[in-house]
Amino acid sequence: MYRLGDIARMLEGELYGAADAEVKGLAALHEAGPAELSFVAEEKYVDDAKVSKAMALVVSKDFPEISKPLIRVLHPRLAWAKLLAAFAPPKEVPVGVHETAVIGEDVVLGHNVSIQAYAFIKARSRIGNNAVIYPGVYIGADVRIGDNTVIHANAVIQDRVQVGKNCIIHPGVVLGTDGFGFVTTANGHQKVEHIGTVIIEDDVEIGANTTIDRATTGVTLVARGTKIDNLVQVGHNSKIGPQCLITGLCGIAGSSVLEGRNTMGGQSGLAGHLTLGEGTVVAARGLVAKDTPPHSFVSGFPARPHKENMRIIAAEQRLPTLLKEFAQLKKELAQMQEREQDMRMRLLEMERRQERTARERKEDDM
Repeated sequence: MYRLGDIARMLEGELYGAADAEVKGLAALHEAGPAELSFVAEEKYVDDAKVSKAMALVVSKDFPEISKPLIRVLHPRLAWAKLLAAFAPPKEVPVGVHETAVIGEDVVLGHNVSIQAYAFIKARSRIGNNAVIYPGVYIGADVRIGDNTVIHANAVIQDRVQVGKNCIIHPGVVLGTDGFGFVTTANGHQKVEHIGTVIIEDDVEIGANTTIDRATTGVTLVARGTKIDNLVQVGHNSKIGPQCLITGLCGIAGSSVLEGRNTMGGQSGLAGHLTLGEGTVVAARGLVAKDTPPHSFVSGFPARPHKENMRIIAAEQRLPTLLKEFAQLKKELAQMQEREQDMRMRLLEMERRQERTARERKEDDM
């Protein structure tokens, strides 16, 4: 149980309200009850905050005054993340090796590891201190798992893959499968063997059912601090720089380079052998088909600078009206052409009459 004063100190915030009020839980703004704490990240939700039943709110330093206890902080979302960690139920992680786990020859286990039921670790792999290997995980030969890394149920870490410290590998992740490489011949598709590896650096989180292919030769890299969502495909020999955010259902083709601090929105894609400059943002469902300079913001299919793409979308929305206008103009043009042709015929007839009249007068004069 926390009191508001305790939470304010934890968040290094300023409390405007009773410090001894007890907080029994956390909840979203519209769901919070009179004993729960919530947060507001943006001023546009001030009206919602006023009618919320929450006992108190975590808000920004400049959030308007309302008739409710407030804890003012510099970064409400970060403060909320800290609170969620503080209120999270404790996780029971048994230390040691479960009797059903299979441990290969010359495997080295660090201190306080948890190797749970039916995990399989092949020969010569090394598991770091305080690592947690959940049930059903497969770890191949010569794998390196860093300290404090957690690998959730049914993940697959193939031979020679390296995973750094403080990583979280969610259920169903597959690291180090062969890339999609074939040579097409008259007799079919000849498989290209992939003899490289995958390196995951420290503080990386990889979402459920994401796959990262091993390099043909060399390394497929995910650098320090990058966070990858569920159902993402990373092709062979790609290099994902530090502190990237890659959201669900993204596809990154082989030999792509993300220079660092890139963000890829949901269902976006990157064609092979291309580079996203540092700090580039790809909007949801954007397809990047050429290199982007640093700090670009692109969207669309194919991806263009976002402002340009918005103008194109706006123009596309006018297409039905423009098509009607075009059809009307086409009709009017056809009518004008008919009138013009009619006038030409009349002029031609007048010229013929004048010629006949001139001939007749000439004959009379003779």
